Amino acid sequence: MNSKLYKGSLETIILKLLSEQQEMYGYQITQEVKKASSDEIHIKEGSLYPLLHRMEADGLIVAELKPFGKRMRKYYRLTEKGTRETSTMIDEMSRYLSMMQHILKPKLS
Repeated sequence: MNSKLYKGSLETIILKLLSEQQEMYGYQITQEVKKASSDEIHIKEGSLYPLLHRMEADGLIVAELKPFGKRMRKYYRLTEKGTRETSTMIDEMSRYLSMMQHILKPKLS
């Protein structure tokens, strides 16, 4: 799938995943997106981590380092603001997708 099509949706996708999973680490997020999209969407680290840092700066998520074996792993979870924003962004995405279907009139299989 063309990455230009889903890049604007990554924040909504991540918020939705975190609302379902409570907390996740970066690689786990990439794998869940890959699995949920039937291996169609592959998020690169160069896209994921800057977005996670921005979402953290915006107060949508919070990161916490936790031990994993002999190293530390950074887990992300929603803040209260992030929880509220998830609902808003999903509603906006639904309206957008509906509008795009209306405009493009794709043949749905």
